[in-house]
Amino acid sequence: MSDVKKLFIKTYGCQMNVYDSERMAEALGAKGYDTTTEMDEADMILLNTCHIREKAAEKLYSDLGRMKPLKEDKPDLKIGVAGCVAQAEGGEIMRRQPMVDLVVGPQTYHRLPAMMDQVDQGVPALDTDFPEEDKFDHLPKRVTKARPSAFLTVQEGCDKFCAFCVVPYTRGAEVSRPPERLLAEARALVERGVREITLLGQNVNAYHGEGPDGTWSLARLIWALDEIEGLARIRFTTSHPNDMDDDLIAAHGTCAKLMPYLHLPVQSGSDTILKAMNRKHTGASYIALIERIRAARPDLALSGDFIVGFPGETEQDFEDTMELVRQVNYAQAYSFKYSARPGTPAAEKDPVSDDVATARLHKLQALLTEQQKAAQENMVGREVGVLFEKEGRHGGQLVGKSDYLHAVHCDAPVEMIGTVQRVRIEASASNSLKGVLI
Repeated sequence: MSDVKKLFIKTYGCQMNVYDSERMAEALGAKGYDTTTEMDEADMILLNTCHIREKAAEKLYSDLGRMKPLKEDKPDLKIGVAGCVAQAEGGEIMRRQPMVDLVVGPQTYHRLPAMMDQVDQGVPALDTDFPEEDKFDHLPKRVTKARPSAFLTVQEGCDKFCAFCVVPYTRGAEVSRPPERLLAEARALVERGVREITLLGQNVNAYHGEGPDGTWSLARLIWALDEIEGLARIRFTTSHPNDMDDDLIAAHGTCAKLMPYLHLPVQSGSDTILKAMNRKHTGASYIALIERIRAARPDLALSGDFIVGFPGETEQDFEDTMELVRQVNYAQAYSFKYSARPGTPAAEKDPVSDDVATARLHKLQALLTEQQKAAQENMVGREVGVLFEKEGRHGGQLVGKSDYLHAVHCDAPVEMIGTVQRVRIEASASNSLKGVLI
């Protein structure tokens, strides 16, 4: 009989959670767990949660409720909760759902093997500390199967304290990883077949890693990654407008491996609302910044985040947001109705009515969808690089990402998975582009 146990991880939310789930799977590999995509066959289920979206805690408790029959049918099944909801809710999760064996925050998942020893002895384990030690120092080397694209967390936490955001409370203060460790991890990824690395951070362009020769900026890290043979592409997300320094702007125009795509959230076009959000920038300063970045890289595809219905938002405030969107012209964007997060300053304010916020969101999304559609249609007839990542739904078809992060599918041999090929775009669909190999 095999000693291998099956681990099922459900990942909610952001790209950093995807990275964290991979690292937690590797940490639990030391306890004999191998991952599975089938929840029913799991010996352990781990829910890696996100607290950014609306009603995140309620979603968690709903999912846990649906797992009760699994626990009843398999009493030895272990159930764990990780991530930002785990950090925010702590022991309340175990109180409301006693079947949960383990709760671990995003800064302590390197302790999972020791926590599992406790769970295996029948004692529930809870750890939501902000430890002094660096979790990355205690994690095993990355051994998950290599894909053409990989995430690499370079920075965690945030010191900005936007009035709507829980990240400073669930992820802690800004911490940057040392550059030499990041470069070593990047080289190891490339040796395993990775061609594209996306640098992750809650505020990634505030990266300030301490190297042997002083503090490194994100731009300097990118240029060091640029020297790694076999690495074809570099991306980074998510950024704050106040941390887009001159060197990083220049890198967009001069570093061939840095892809022409930038996610740069503004949240609102109203200076009144931006001040209430504690964003520390204005609509005009954001637009001026975009002009500088586009001067360095004219073909840049820009993405953003927007919140509508923030407490106190008037019709004029909302129209200011619409006007900013018209001026910037986004290739892609994410937009949401404001929803209060317990413990944040904005949660204490009187909200905009749901009907008004919903109407504004629909109006904003219609404009953003129109811009995204136009951006994709403008790709028709152009030649782009495509990193093929997997087989498509139809025989002989591969799917990958363009330089501008568009999903592209075209007929190509399976041997091209993991390679960057020149593709001519022939048609645009709602969420993808159709191409032909050059």
